[in-house]
Amino acid sequence: MYVAHLSLHDFRSYAALELDLEPGATSFVGRNGQGKTNVVEAIDYLSRLSSHRVASDLPLVRRGADQAVVRAAVVRDERRAVLEVEINPGRSNRARVNRGPLPKARDLLGLVRTVVFAPDDLALVKGDPTERRRFADDLLVLQQPRYAGTRADYDRVLKQRNSLLKTARARGGSAAESMLSTLEVWDERLARLGAEIMRSRARLVDELVPELGKAYEAVARGAHRDDAALSYRPSFGGEEDAPPLTDADLDLEAMFHVELSRRRRDELDRGVTLVGPHRDDLLCELGELPVKGYASHGEGWSYALAMRLASYDLLRSTGDDPILVLDDVFAELDTGRRAQLAELVAGAEQVLVTAAVPDDVPAGLRGRRFDVADGQVVARG
Repeated sequence: MYVAHLSLHDFRSYAALELDLEPGATSFVGRNGQGKTNVVEAIDYLSRLSSHRVASDLPLVRRGADQAVVRAAVVRDERRAVLEVEINPGRSNRARVNRGPLPKARDLLGLVRTVVFAPDDLALVKGDPTERRRFADDLLVLQQPRYAGTRADYDRVLKQRNSLLKTARARGGSAAESMLSTLEVWDERLARLGAEIMRSRARLVDELVPELGKAYEAVARGAHRDDAALSYRPSFGGEEDAPPLTDADLDLEAMFHVELSRRRRDELDRGVTLVGPHRDDLLCELGELPVKGYASHGEGWSYALAMRLASYDLLRSTGDDPILVLDDVFAELDTGRRAQLAELVAGAEQVLVTAAVPDDVPAGLRGRRFDVADGQVVARG
């Protein structure tokens, strides 16, 4: 899978951009703030319908414009399709395939897949649980696009349930008690959707663990694949002697209800939902110690790179090669890690690299090059 042509209209710094691309390695070189990351961000947006840099769509639309359009010709198994998304902050986005409109923008998910390495990847292992939940959910959407609908439904239910809890907390007394029947309706939906999300995440972690071990061994000098471990830590039911969440005989939905009942008083007192996948975490370990708080900077970087490589290998094992995006990541690595990472990804069908200076791009990835400056993207040579 690769992008053969990219069109941008009012996306970030580009009023208009038409760019022909090829399989293999392509680098975009330019000083910070010139727009090189905007190019690869647009391709990644088509994959996930969200940005790896910002939480909302508003910054993606060029100042003064009402909407942005990202369009790409994607080649998959020698078949070419034109994918398009119209980004409308504050309103519903719209998507098309070969100029035909899709019922929902999220129907675009799965038609192009990307794996992005970025400077803030260290937050995967050193940051708060939100980063790791997002990592798992993004990867699950690429694996099974329908998961995006489940996640959106869960977020809607969670928002409604939190609103009810806040109202009950504000009113207090008998008024709060009278709202419990309504709360139980939301409990049903939250438990059903939450159990599905937790089981999916647990299965994903089981699949990732062997790939993570291989990737860490390849990235970290002198390491062994058993050094790196990853486990799913739910907000309940995660005791060491409990059956795995992937066990089909485990009634996870019933466990969810039990925990909601147990925490009912705490939730009413605090006005927020305290149980569910929105509070879960992935535990990253090296040598049986958490990476966060124990690993060195270099070890943390190696683990984060291994997580991205494991994602790539997992997706590759179940379909086409994802498009690899290496966004300013080589500036964060020493010479040895640069060479190792370049060697590991050089065989990908398409690798897109951004760098501030040409010397940051390892020799193994010096394919076609574009210089980016003053809002212009110019092919070199």
